[in-house]
Amino acid sequence: MASPHKTHIPLPPDPGDKPVENEECLSTVPIHVVTHASQLPAEFLQPSHEKQLVIGFDCEGVDLCRHGTLCIMQLAFSNAIYLVDAIEGGETLVKACKPALESSYITKVIHDCKRDSEALYFQFGIKLHNVVDTQIAYSLIKEQEGQTRVPDDYISFVGLLADPRFGGISYVEKEEVRILLRQDPKFWTYRPLSELMVRAAADDVRFLPFIYHKMVEKLNQRSLWYLSVRGALYCRCFCISENNFDDWPALPPVPDNLIADENAPEEEILSVLDVPQGKMGCVIGKRGANILSIKESCSAEIFFGGDKGPPDKVFIVGPVKQVRKAAAMIRGRMLQIY
Repeated sequence: MASPHKTHIPLPPDPGDKPVENEECLSTVPIHVVTHASQLPAEFLQPSHEKQLVIGFDCEGVDLCRHGTLCIMQLAFSNAIYLVDAIEGGETLVKACKPALESSYITKVIHDCKRDSEALYFQFGIKLHNVVDTQIAYSLIKEQEGQTRVPDDYISFVGLLADPRFGGISYVEKEEVRILLRQDPKFWTYRPLSELMVRAAADDVRFLPFIYHKMVEKLNQRSLWYLSVRGALYCRCFCISENNFDDWPALPPVPDNLIADENAPEEEILSVLDVPQGKMGCVIGKRGANILSIKESCSAEIFFGGDKGPPDKVFIVGPVKQVRKAAAMIRGRMLQIY
């Protein structure tokens, strides 16, 4: 049955580098609202080496984390966008997507995977795998260009789309949805999906495959390895469990030709620190001064659970030596007394 909803997606990049808003560069595709697994493409439900895919991926929900409500999963293919309705289709529908979301044959292009991965893991037992996180990729491109690393300088999706290299478009509609979400946090739970909800959900993924191709062509092999391993570590970041991630896929090894390089990249890890009750203030410091000082001293990413939790832990991602350095500095802050 034909879908009543349609949108435009950018065609694969060409040497002309025309702005993606140019009609010649856009393809009209249907948007399918999915309530049963049978409505999804067979090559997605049954991943295979012979039919490898690159898709845009995102999740919408209420306070999305291990406890929040997953409402929609968006999948952007080259010929259609699928909005997987987790409210109507329930756990059965979401778990039907588990093989694809865990598959190494399907590349999931996403912007900031941490909370989406957390929700999928704790609520549905899904270990999100083989992601390309465009937020990580953007930082790696800046590093390749010789730009100085700045702590917490994470590009927003709106900012990424505005960059002429990756679209050069203004995503003003995003602010409209943000205002509605502030007014009513249950926005994504209402059914049937309104035209605004369908459009907003599709907009969050329809450019991702195009951006993926533009980014990958700019990254050297060293950066591509960083992109792969950091994506895997970010997916695990808030998914802490007693088995220390033993049931997750192995991290991508350093390629042999990079090991042979005299400036070979160091192994990257995720470290999770427990913060004693009442000590988080010592770690963060007045107006964040302590943690900012640590971030400026170490080439590692440091995250906190914040309001969504877990509230008593610090997550550190990066090269082994830098992670250990950051961990030692954080433990030192824990020993301080106000």
